[in-house]
Amino acid sequence: MRTHTHINALAAVRNLGILAHVDAGKTTVTERILYATGTTHKRGEVHDGTTVTDFDPQERDRGITIFAAAVSCDWDGHRVNLIDTPGHVDFADEVERALRVLDGAVAVFDAVAGVEPQSESVWRQADRHGVPRIAFVNKLDRAGADLDRAVASIRERLHPVPLAVQLPIGTEDGFRGVVDLVRMRALVWGDDGTFAVEDVPEELRAEARRRRRLLEEAVAELHAEALEEFCARRTVSPGTLTAALREVTRTGEGVVVLCGSAYRNRGVEPLLDAVVAYLPSPLDVPPVHDTQDPHERRPADPAAPFAGLAFKVSATPTGRLTYVRVYSGTIGKGDTVLDTSAGRTERIGRILRVQADRHAQVDRAVAGDIVAVVGLKSARAGSTLCAPGAPLVLEPPGVADPVVSVAVEARRSTDTDRLATALARLAEEDPSLVVRTDAETGQTLLSGMGELHLEVAVERIRRETGLDVAVGRPRVSYRETVGTGVRGFVFRHVKQDGGAGQFAHVVLDVEPLEAAGSGFEFRSAVVGGRVPQEYVRAVEAGCRDALVEGPLGGHQVTGVRVTLTDGATHVKDSSDTAFRTAGRLGLRDALRSCAMVLLEPVAEVTVTVPEDAVGTVLGDLAARRGRVSGSATRAGAAVVTATVPLAELFGYATRLRSRTQGRGTFTTRPTGYAPAPAPQAAR
Repeated sequence: MRTHTHINALAAVRNLGILAHVDAGKTTVTERILYATGTTHKRGEVHDGTTVTDFDPQERDRGITIFAAAVSCDWDGHRVNLIDTPGHVDFADEVERALRVLDGAVAVFDAVAGVEPQSESVWRQADRHGVPRIAFVNKLDRAGADLDRAVASIRERLHPVPLAVQLPIGTEDGFRGVVDLVRMRALVWGDDGTFAVEDVPEELRAEARRRRRLLEEAVAELHAEALEEFCARRTVSPGTLTAALREVTRTGEGVVVLCGSAYRNRGVEPLLDAVVAYLPSPLDVPPVHDTQDPHERRPADPAAPFAGLAFKVSATPTGRLTYVRVYSGTIGKGDTVLDTSAGRTERIGRILRVQADRHAQVDRAVAGDIVAVVGLKSARAGSTLCAPGAPLVLEPPGVADPVVSVAVEARRSTDTDRLATALARLAEEDPSLVVRTDAETGQTLLSGMGELHLEVAVERIRRETGLDVAVGRPRVSYRETVGTGVRGFVFRHVKQDGGAGQFAHVVLDVEPLEAAGSGFEFRSAVVGGRVPQEYVRAVEAGCRDALVEGPLGGHQVTGVRVTLTDGATHVKDSSDTAFRTAGRLGLRDALRSCAMVLLEPVAEVTVTVPEDAVGTVLGDLAARRGRVSGSATRAGAAVVTATVPLAELFGYATRLRSRTQGRGTFTTRPTGYAPAPAPQAAR
């Protein structure tokens, strides 16, 4: 039976992630949160390589977050479990796995740049998972910082109703505090990082009252109770406003916007107060359900049967760590759990409270906790762990298809087995990395989400194993699709070689789907029972088999609709196997009769350069078959957006630096596939 103590404890838990574009300041925000909560006693800096969450040597060398890192801290009687996620698009799968187990998130935006391409991507990821968010506009001390412009970009590009609850005191280098519009008070920070609560400065009172009124009106439009109070009293009390902001945050109708400068330690304490006030606890999240039986639900109750989701696996010098979000029940050291994905039971060796690369052992974990577990041998990212007597399967995080491959081999033949072991371990830790052997060349191919993703993976092998690894030039993953289809394609599969024969007759229509690269669709238009339903399913399975290798170059086929229009059976020789074979061979031959198109992956590239370098950048993008879709001037720099084939972006970072004397930066975001030109198709 659930006790009030359990309920109170769960209500005081916040599981949240920090999401943002590269360099918006996610890791610095996380470091300042740890400092403000007393978890650390020295402020870590990204540029000094002294941060808690960027503990991997490569993260410190490159100055970026690569691996999602979990930390725990306490604030105002609440336990905050925090995951600092990567901002680079190549590591979007790390963000996906983190979002799958989080209850809320803080989206960090640059006060100069506003919403940037990757912040838009992670926002959409959070939308898919239904994760409530609050926004923190960071770097208000920078030249060109503008809270109103950043809020406008949130409204225009992300489409929730932005609800700014603060007004900055001072601009750019003079930024020193904020006006809290909910309680109408000023918070002013000194040079020592501490803040004082003061009256709203005289020169800002009229503006603060105007913005408070706008906030009340915006909230009243979204929340019935706030509307009722606003109509009755022409104002909304701080208590009602806080409750309404929490509710609209939970539903996703609005997003609370705060501001500050994490680097200068200004605005972090109000951000923590907002996390506690507005983001949900595990009790506010709907019960998880069994993917195979939606009626089987598990509430966030420590007394319910145990259910948890493994979302990250990490190999450390002291053993294999499996990161687990506990959704219901309780687990303790020595308990036996069922891994429903692998169909086997395992024993919990130790349970650790995680502080990035440091761990504290605990006796048990309860619903709402995020912990690391030692002792699980088969669990992978996405595995469901549950009580052996109450099995269920939770929805795993999605895994994106890799788009870039490199050939890897050990320079010494004696190291081949060690390299295979290292690659297998990498793929186990990061499901977005795929290792396979090329059937034609016999080479070992490592596939991932981008050039940097593969570079980091290979560097890990070199550092952790000492292997001398040779790496080939990156290659993108092409797809094939149908340009012009065929109708009424007849295929008969007849086989007689002693014993039972095989007979299947199918007639197929093959046509392109509306959007290139949009998957596979199968229909049956057979009438009169000429092909029984069980054989129709077999034809579909055979067609899916045929999509693995297309006729142009053996690439996966996508963007195709196949319709089974007619067929015939034999009394004795027809079977599932015969019709599956007919579907596979028939579609393979039909595709050879179609006009096929080679597709290549493309990415949206956002290049930020000094204005005097725009002409050079545009010329270089044109040479890379880029199509410019927009340009703008922001704080004295030019921002150019273009769609460029991924294959043309290899080595672009070095090229851009050399052409702009190191002053240019760029980010990419995959946008799907587009037809490759004829010369490309011939390669």
